[in-house]
Amino acid sequence: MKYLLLSFASLSFFAACNNNSVTENNTGKVAETATIQSAAPPAPSLPSFSIVNDKGQVLDLAQYKGKSVFVNLWATWCAPCRAEIPSIQKLYAKTDKNKAVFVMLSLDNDFETAKQFAEKTKLGLPIYYPASNLPTVFSVTGIPATFIFNEKGELIHHQDGAADYDTKHFSDLLNQ
Repeated sequence: MKYLLLSFASLSFFAACNNNSVTENNTGKVAETATIQSAAPPAPSLPSFSIVNDKGQVLDLAQYKGKSVFVNLWATWCAPCRAEIPSIQKLYAKTDKNKAVFVMLSLDNDFETAKQFAEKTKLGLPIYYPASNLPTVFSVTGIPATFIFNEKGELIHHQDGAADYDTKHFSDLLNQ
């Protein structure tokens, strides 16, 4: 009996928390009308975030709004990061620089390590270093991680782990 009362009380509680309203229609019967209104959370957007380029200039990532932005979090000590770089370089070579910007954001302990790596390997991609803490949108548990934002600054692709970026799909995303 105790369990029966507990079960009934539980059912009553859940029935009361379902966001439905009960109305009586013109036939005298009770009708249940769903009133659930769920707004999708806003999509992550291109953050205002200070980065330093290999010439020592501090820039704001948000200044690239109006173009597609390809952001790759990487480090020289990360083997999967180094493995995907050739495909990113090929994508970069095929991309209209008037429509898209590439930001290879080094997470090495110091930027000098990344700059030496870029020089030694003849990396043809623009490299940057965080000048402030990473914004929430770039919170990841591992690298490499890639984020692609459209010209409106909306996140349209997020990839955790290495990928082959030398594809029509990624070229189309950046050359819209």
